[in-house]
Amino acid sequence: MKLCDLLKYDDITIQCHDNPDADSIASGFALYTYFNEKGKNVKLIYGGRAEISKPNLVILVNELDIPIMHVNNIKTDGLLLTVDCQYGAGNVEKFEAPYVAVIDHHQQEIEDIELCEIRSSLGSCSTLVWQMLCHEDFNFSEHMDVSTALYYGLFTDTKSFTEISHPTDRDMKDTLSFDINLIRKLKNSNLTMEELEIAGFALLGNSYNPQYRFTVVKTQPCDPNILGFISDLAIQVDSIDVSVVYHETTIGIKFSVRTCIREVMANELAEYLAENVGSGGGHWDKAGGFISNAELNRLYPDTRTDVYLENRLLTYFESFKVIDCLTYKSDISSMSRYKKRSVEQGYVKCTDVFESGTPIILRTLRCDLDDLVSDENLYIIIGIKGDVNPITKEKLDNRYELLRDSFELDTEYFPHIRNKRTGEIVDLRPYAKKCISNADVYVYAKALTETVKVFTQWDRDTYMLGKPGDYLIVCDDDLQDIYIVTQDIFDLLYERVDE
Repeated sequence: MKLCDLLKYDDITIQCHDNPDADSIASGFALYTYFNEKGKNVKLIYGGRAEISKPNLVILVNELDIPIMHVNNIKTDGLLLTVDCQYGAGNVEKFEAPYVAVIDHHQQEIEDIELCEIRSSLGSCSTLVWQMLCHEDFNFSEHMDVSTALYYGLFTDTKSFTEISHPTDRDMKDTLSFDINLIRKLKNSNLTMEELEIAGFALLGNSYNPQYRFTVVKTQPCDPNILGFISDLAIQVDSIDVSVVYHETTIGIKFSVRTCIREVMANELAEYLAENVGSGGGHWDKAGGFISNAELNRLYPDTRTDVYLENRLLTYFESFKVIDCLTYKSDISSMSRYKKRSVEQGYVKCTDVFESGTPIILRTLRCDLDDLVSDENLYIIIGIKGDVNPITKEKLDNRYELLRDSFELDTEYFPHIRNKRTGEIVDLRPYAKKCISNADVYVYAKALTETVKVFTQWDRDTYMLGKPGDYLIVCDDDLQDIYIVTQDIFDLLYERVDE
């Protein structure tokens, strides 16, 4: 669904979920502004018993003059558009309307609404609305209020950006110009005296593991951002490398993760803690997630939350091996030799996008690579799944046949490059050309039987994660060029050589 599809309705009522949060308010406000500019008769409402009262939300509404109204009932002859929620779901009061549309970023609950745009992979509804507005050529530079609201919506819904995992979330965060003074004021209006007491009591009762230097902290039920606040305090202790702070709700466990060592990325640990029982994600140093009570009880019956988390952390720290390609001595005698198949991939010359010497971030669906500088000698290989690998010109010429045809790939997110100096973000699709692996490119490979974290030549700060069944690759022409290939694409890229 596109926003222009809704312009056939003259009367549009935008409904946030009950007890709306910043993301719902911001998304509704952005849509209100768009439809108002199109000359529509538009209202922004929310239902439920509670009116907006949290200090930061009151400030957000007042400072940006957001025309949101609390209603007990409403009648509309036009379109009812629910935002950050789904019409008929339990968290939004159901008002009768002849036409209904949905814009949301949660898992789909309601199946029978034709006008529907749901992207559950995004960190906030604000991101989805931003992307939809971009497709309509909405001028954000003329609407600092909308930009500020959307920025804050993402900030709060991803626990201060710590749970951002989708590249589109990062694109919005890096692109929007916003009122920094208002954002600072909003950030400093989250904590009440009661929540400060919650933080103090929680830290007094922490559980600490001296061998692996991690702590687990339980809090009383609180705003998700308070979990991050407590985690930030805990990780500043000199003897703590990893902190996990959690609280229990009626349906599950919300948790926050912090780490200050490169061997443990917070987003990967959050995913591990929630594996098979929930979801987790975020940044390398800050992340969070949710564990479902139903799934936890099904897989780990009669297990207390603290016991589950501590046991899971112990298993995690005992389960992986670290390989640094600059110091690792590859034992190729234990590996098999493979030839790279003639698979069509993409390549981009970095200086075609940004001039030499520009510090850049490579952005993919999986992660950001941010330890790079544009150079005449630096190229980017784009794989069949949209993954990227930096490569020198010498290796590119030796390993690939370069074609002049444009490279196309059907993927949720085509790789982008961000200029770290200016913040400019460039889609690589217009720059990508086809290349095909040469017939004489060989590697050594072996299937992993344990989890391995590889620090490559190109990224010294974040690791490539290999799980059992994935493959460790060592290049034949450079034994320190080491990386991971996942098991789902290994056979597509390599064929074994009989020796």
